[in-house]
Amino acid sequence: MAYHELIKNFSRIRDYMKEFYVYGFKSRGGYTQKSARSYDDEKRRVESWLGDFMSFKRTPEGKNVFLSIDSRTVESNPLYTAWKTKSFTDGDITLHFILFDILYEPSVRLTLQEILDRIDREYLADFGEALEFDESTVRKKLKEYAEAGLIRTEKSGRRVLYSRSGMTELAGAEDFLDFFSEAAPLGVIGSFLKDRLPAHRSRFSFKHHYINAALDSEILLALLTAIREKRTVILENQSRRYERITTVEVVPLKILAGVQDGRWYLMSLHLKGNLINSYRLDFLKSVKPGEPFERYDTIARVYEKLAEHSWSVSCAWSRRRLEHVEFTVRVLPGEEYIAERLEREKRCGTVEQTDETHWRFAADIFNSQEILPWIRTFIGRITQMNFSNRTVENKFKEDLEAMYRRYGIEESGEAGS
Repeated sequence: MAYHELIKNFSRIRDYMKEFYVYGFKSRGGYTQKSARSYDDEKRRVESWLGDFMSFKRTPEGKNVFLSIDSRTVESNPLYTAWKTKSFTDGDITLHFILFDILYEPSVRLTLQEILDRIDREYLADFGEALEFDESTVRKKLKEYAEAGLIRTEKSGRRVLYSRSGMTELAGAEDFLDFFSEAAPLGVIGSFLKDRLPAHRSRFSFKHHYINAALDSEILLALLTAIREKRTVILENQSRRYERITTVEVVPLKILAGVQDGRWYLMSLHLKGNLINSYRLDFLKSVKPGEPFERYDTIARVYEKLAEHSWSVSCAWSRRRLEHVEFTVRVLPGEEYIAERLEREKRCGTVEQTDETHWRFAADIFNSQEILPWIRTFIGRITQMNFSNRTVENKFKEDLEAMYRRYGIEESGEAGS
């Protein structure tokens, strides 16, 4: 059913799906960015893809719809369906099949003029009102397929010969594609390849399955391309708080993935402010390539040095002042997994055992506020803590005291006991 609802402008669908099904829970009356008719059209289209994964609830404002997905039973990301519904013109699809019919055998090697002659002689001559394909159109289509790896080009003197690339054999790659499509950046590529395999049951299931990044695949690809080409990009960034769009030119440096929430972030140099900033990919409306950046390697090295003291996405480009964070946890016999977790999740910090039952974590980072959510996961085991930024440390302790009061817990000498 989804393939009868083809779309040209994916950004519109991306906005709609995020507003309703990711950030969500808006009612029909709460959607003011487009007309009621647009709401109905987009809702019908999206429901044709995600109908099995949608739920709703009644509120005073109306009926709110949202995604309801159990990662224990869903093997593949349902949001990939949106990428498989892109529309095409009659000319696009006709030329596609003609070209691959002409170049069906990889041994066939033809020039552009030879391809044009065969199109006219063998495919269009018998039609009274056939489609016409000029030289520029065919050349652009061949170039597009060559860049995608579907067509091979080679020089023979002054001539360029086109032939079909040998197709990769996918048999036996089921496990690889099952994992790649659900866990890797741009996993939608793996999903397309999986469609060429016979139906099978995946060996994988995910306790934390972050599916929302699928909607940002086009944005991610544009940023990774710019990083590879060492060029600037022009971003349209939408603030969730103020719902306004700002345009900035930045030098993209690295993409970071949040292990706690699955969000993707761009780390970049803001050219106008000469600051290293982070941008959430799901807030980016568009990415346009800019000019090659001559100092790219120098800035990239500076960022990598700063990243050695970054817990999350904060890099104090201007201050370069570090804050010390230190806390000790109690690990009783049989709880070695706690020490293992500290070691596994320490990032830029260090972990050392101070006696038979205590382990100390320490780090020098730019923003100690960022580490608080992780430290809270050790509440009940923390016996000592020391922050150079006393404001952050006091905030942590005040939150605990507020929790004690709320639940009537008697405080003890240990933080979080």
